[in-house]
Amino acid sequence: MGLLDMLGFGSKTENVKDFVDRGAVIIDVRTVGEFQQGHIKGAKNIPLDMIFSKAAEIKKMNKPVIVYCRSGMRSSQAASVLKNSGIEVMNGGGYESLASKL
Repeated sequence: MGLLDMLGFGSKTENVKDFVDRGAVIIDVRTVGEFQQGHIKGAKNIPLDMIFSKAAEIKKMNKPVIVYCRSGMRSSQAASVLKNSGIEVMNGGGYESLASKL
């Protein structure tokens, strides 16, 4: 175990695995059209512009959340909104990158 791991800065792959092991909800914040072109199996599509209005509903799931988009920019914004709503959330980054970690 490295120093960064001990300080809580493990690799994103380890963090993703931890979230998944704890039953994380995976949310794709891309548009409906992007989602229909391909997505992570089991992911829910809640476009970024709807995240704020769905935060209470997401919080009621009482599970950690992983958000992703195409590149990681929109999911970063979504993660911030959800975190501010008291949800345990991580930015999974881009679709292909997250898919490779699952």
